[in-house]
Amino acid sequence: MSGDFDLHIVGAGGHAKVIIELARAAGWNPIGLLDPAPVGATVLGVPVVGDDSLAPQLFAEGHAAAFVALGRNELRRRIGSRLRAIGFQLPTLVHPSAFVSPSAVLGEGIAVLPQAVVHACAQIGDFAIVNTAAVVEHDCIVGPGAHVAPRSVLGGNVTLGEEVFFGIGAVARPLSTIGPRTTIGAGGVVVGEIAADVVAVGVPARQVIGK
Repeated sequence: MSGDFDLHIVGAGGHAKVIIELARAAGWNPIGLLDPAPVGATVLGVPVVGDDSLAPQLFAEGHAAAFVALGRNELRRRIGSRLRAIGFQLPTLVHPSAFVSPSAVLGEGIAVLPQAVVHACAQIGDFAIVNTAAVVEHDCIVGPGAHVAPRSVLGGNVTLGEEVFFGIGAVARPLSTIGPRTTIGAGGVVVGEIAADVVAVGVPARQVIGK
């Protein structure tokens, strides 16, 4: 594979395993992990080469592409923004089994995992995750750094603010809005509006932690 498709990945945990396999399926060649784990440790055959402080040196050496494989929304977005400022290309990785509408708009550093669906005119912000078998319906807006968890469903015209975590199997009724940095618990059903910076659970989802 051409060096033009070599990729460094930030992270060496469980999410990094998923991203390594996603990157390979999408035609990229993961060649190194940036993580505090011991140098030389490997994850799915990819070695740890140092922590993320090594990024400027790697870029200066001609390594052009990187991807952040960290589950924490705020941290993924912050490190991704730092890599962008250094000059790295931040590819969006889409699994071959996923469907992304040609009218959808995707930013940088996004992971779209197996069997996920992003429908017409949806907008996915930088460093977001659309996880396994998640559905983002038409005209949705998924903010930067948000995570749409496995088998969750956003109905049409749903808005997720930046760094929202929308839990496994959760559902949002069309036209619902979820404020920035909010967590929707697994299996929750959002009907209407959920405030920023809260945790909401249940059917319908109600705030249990936060303002």
